[in-house]
Amino acid sequence: MRFDILTIFPSIFDSYFNESILKRAQKRRLVKIAVHNLRDFTTDKHHKVDDSPYGGGPGMVFKVEPIYRAVERIKKYEVRSKHKKNRVILFSTRGKKLDAKMAKRLSKYDQLILICGRYEGVDERVAKYIADEEISIGDYVLSGGELPAMVLVEAVSRHIPGVLGKRESLEEIKGSYPVYTRPEIFKSKVKNQKSKIWKVPKVLLSGNHKEIQKWRELRE
Repeated sequence: MRFDILTIFPSIFDSYFNESILKRAQKRRLVKIAVHNLRDFTTDKHHKVDDSPYGGGPGMVFKVEPIYRAVERIKKYEVRSKHKKNRVILFSTRGKKLDAKMAKRLSKYDQLILICGRYEGVDERVAKYIADEEISIGDYVLSGGELPAMVLVEAVSRHIPGVLGKRESLEEIKGSYPVYTRPEIFKSKVKNQKSKIWKVPKVLLSGNHKEIQKWRELRE
């Protein structure tokens, strides 16, 4: 699986993609992540990627030309690399909300091209003629599509065979039951207040795996 990300802030991704699961996935060549600076696909000397909106209004709008050039160049290169089944995604507040089912569907593609918008939005012709679908990660506003891109890359990568280790896969299947670790008893200390004792449920200390499993299932 290859991810190509179009952004004007490529350095934002450096730390996140070089840690934990995604770092291992790239090292094992299960996932390839390429981050492209959208300014590299401009033709003017100022590398301008945005302009004021037609009809007036506040803010700036991402231009269609550099996005078109970037997507076409990436697709042309990837045809030679045999990434035949691709999908172009634009992050947008009006897009369909990303969930586990969508992540699994997207993991079936060879390549995902992710367009990260900024400012007041992206020229509508990008959504209309270039992107295959628009995706959102929630009903709230962010400064751009960079955070949604990180979320999508990890969510999709988790569905690629071999990306998750045995322990991580187990945790994902079992769901979100409460978990505890040492110490068994913790005393909270707040100035001028009586200490409170927080204990681990006795069933988890019992060694009775049948009862532990039952306890967890009731709380998933």
